[in-house]
This record gives sequence, structure tokens and C-alpha cells, in this order.
Amino acid sequence: MKRIVIFASGNGTNAQRIIDHFKGRTDAQVVQVLTNNKDAKVLERANKSKISALSFNRSALYDTDHVALLLQAIQPDLIVLAGFLWLFPEKIINLFPDQIINIHPALLPDFGGKGMYGKHVHEAVYAFAKAHKGKKTYTGITIHKVTPEYDKGTYLFQEKVVVTEEDTPETIAQKVHQLEYEHFPVVIEKMLFDKL
Repeated sequence: MKRIVIFASGNGTNAQRIIDHFKGRTDAQVVQVLTNNKDAKVLERANKSKISALSFNRSALYDTDHVALLLQAIQPDLIVLAGFLWLFPEKIINLFPDQIINIHPALLPDFGGKGMYGKHVHEAVYAFAKAHKGKKTYTGITIHKVTPEYDKGTYLFQEKVVVTEEDTPETIAQKVHQLEYEHFPVVIEKMLFDKL
């Protein structure tokens, strides 16, 4: 049984898609959801799906080994950052080399780095498209390995979608979410079973 741990910071819609994708399977399952936000909706989602869910504070991740020790006890085959907003600590990356992946809501290397998450990315894509009116503009998703720097890891998968002149940051976000929901669970499965 392949074991997946999900880190998320908010609503958890991607986490839900991943949980549902592996639900009831005997070859792989989400075994733990972790969040840095005690009020995150992802906790409720995990509880409804009968998956262990815990929140932690900054100190547990960065100053002590609480989160690292928990992960070592679980021994996950893959750690998935699904809308997790904090920089992942190098000490945990070193414990699980090539076993931590993240999804970014744009086509890296564009629109990446510190502060580029969620609506900030979609607003930047929208501004870029408006500034380049008349030229075909794309956005999309990038699934990549996690390194100690934001959005710098090896790309595993990218998928793009056209940004039209009618688009707003909100409609861009919707298009990107659809790509995330469609592709993220599949890429996770391929990684788990060495098909990527």
C-alpha cells in the first residue's frame, strides 16, 4: 500500500480530489492531512473522509522536529503540497528526497516565487494578458518537485489553457482549477507507480 500525506492551507478542493481518487483502493491511499491553519476547511474534508487530520503551528514545522517526526512515523511514499502556502523546510526535504511534490497555478517559471499563490497568480496572469492584448496568452498548472526555494524544483507535468480577452482573474482561476482537478490526482498516481 502506497501512503500519501497531503499538506494544505485552506479550502482543500485539490486535497478532496486526491482523497476521492484513491478512496477505497488497496494499492494507494491518503493516510494523513496536515495543515498550518487550524480553521482550514481541509480539516473538515479529511474528517468527513475518515482520514487523520492535524493542524500545526510555525514552531512545529520550523523550530522543532514535531512535523518531521510525525512524517517519519508515517513513512509516506509521497508528500503532496496541495495549496500549502509556507516554504517547506529543508530538513524535511532532506528526509524525503524526491518524494515531495507541489502544484503551482501557472506555467512556471513565469508567475512563480514568494508571494505568488492563489489569486495573486491569476491577477498577475490577467495583467500580463491585458498588457499583451492581441497576442495569444496562456496560463495553466505546473506540478514540480519541492526544493528549499519556492517553485524551483524539477517540473514533472505542465498543462496549459488559453487566456482570452473576455477572461477576468476569477475566470482564469476557474480554468486553472479545472486543470488541477483533472491532472493532479493522475500525476500523483503515476509518480507513486513509477510511470512518470
